Amino acid sequence: MPLLLSTLLTLTIMTTNLSDFTMPSIDGADTPLATYNGKVVLIVNVASFCGYTKQYAPLEKLYRTYKDKGFTVLGFPANDFGAQEPGSDAEIKEFCSTKFDVTFPMFSKITVKGADKHPLYAWLTSGDGDASRAGEVAWNFEKFLVGKDGTIIGRYSSKVDPMSPELVSAIEAALAKQ
Repeated sequence: MPLLLSTLLTLTIMTTNLSDFTMPSIDGADTPLATYNGKVVLIVNVASFCGYTKQYAPLEKLYRTYKDKGFTVLGFPANDFGAQEPGSDAEIKEFCSTKFDVTFPMFSKITVKGADKHPLYAWLTSGDGDASRAGEVAWNFEKFLVGKDGTIIGRYSSKVDPMSPELVSAIEAALAKQ
């Protein structure tokens, strides 16, 4: 029976699409991720007290550069790595807006690894059928690129700067696809 359950879960995860999820925004409003159908989406697990927190600035620059071309960044605070995101949603929102002038959509804090991993991150870390993109999130500010069709098209480590040529060229290529 556990094998059957595991197989069903794997099949469910592999057939999932970004538009299948509804997530609470950082203000608590349910947001169907189908809202982003037809857009290229960069999903990032964020934290306020991390060595990579400075990536909020290039994430915001990336968002402002490409938002009118069909791109968005979605930030998901997580306290899974070194307790580097201990604040409430209100505190996180205040921090992001005052320290980094974040205007891209932010969501309520979730768990992105381990047994309590949110189903969105279970899907993202499944690789969506591509074993090379599968595996647990390693640290804060790991990035998942989702194409206009709602499928995962790239995964980038925390070390990859949001404005790196590698990531920018992947975003531009995804935006160019019909």
